[in-house]
Amino acid sequence: MANNSVSGNTWARGVKDGVAIALGYLSVSFSFGILAVSCGLNWWQAVLVSVCNLTSAGQVAGVGIMGASGSLMEMIISQLVINIRYSLMSVSLSQKTDSSMTLFNRALLGFGITDEIFGVSMAADHDIGKHYLSGLIFLPFWGWTLGTLLGAVLGSILPERLTTSLSIGIYGMFIAIVLPVTRKSKRILIVVMMSVILSLILRYVSIFSFISGNFATVISAVIAAFIGAFILPDDTKSATEATQLSSNKEI
Repeated sequence: MANNSVSGNTWARGVKDGVAIALGYLSVSFSFGILAVSCGLNWWQAVLVSVCNLTSAGQVAGVGIMGASGSLMEMIISQLVINIRYSLMSVSLSQKTDSSMTLFNRALLGFGITDEIFGVSMAADHDIGKHYLSGLIFLPFWGWTLGTLLGAVLGSILPERLTTSLSIGIYGMFIAIVLPVTRKSKRILIVVMMSVILSLILRYVSIFSFISGNFATVISAVIAAFIGAFILPDDTKSATEATQLSSNKEI
């Protein structure tokens, strides 16, 4: 159970804990700014997207659908599938909040819940109050917004070869998240490969040409995840048993 001490539950402590997240967001959102402009958005529109959202994968999918003139329904479904995890994170984090977190504070600060902010909050050795959480969100929000602004503005100034290289940086972040997990689980590796194959089919088979690229990625991910969750065998248990067996042999 979390410590109820308020010694670390201050705005200043939240700001301090958010510095590393803000620096990471600054570099990643720079790539998003370039990508957004390349999809046809003006620099201020790209910044507005980042101000109103705080979701890297959701924003990348969103501007991709905009650039491909996708339908509103495609946008709704893709954003729901990609961002629904934030609702689950918020529910989990709500079990660790203190009495200062009113319903209004929960609704307001829920906007700033991201994977990294959730992870830092859950790892804190104290209950989470409105001052700490608002401080933790403060710098990452501005880091994400500033990075988007710099990418959107400089993207039209820097050489095309450089901007093209930088624009794929955000995809590199997604790959860096997935690869370590696939090395530990064959089940996840199969799911990832199925998602890739389905994406290629939806992209290059002419019968599916009416589906925009980013929405095709969402469809592929949902189908592959469904197969992985309900059809493929769970290899977590076998991996745990193997680890225990190895430990017993060492003893």
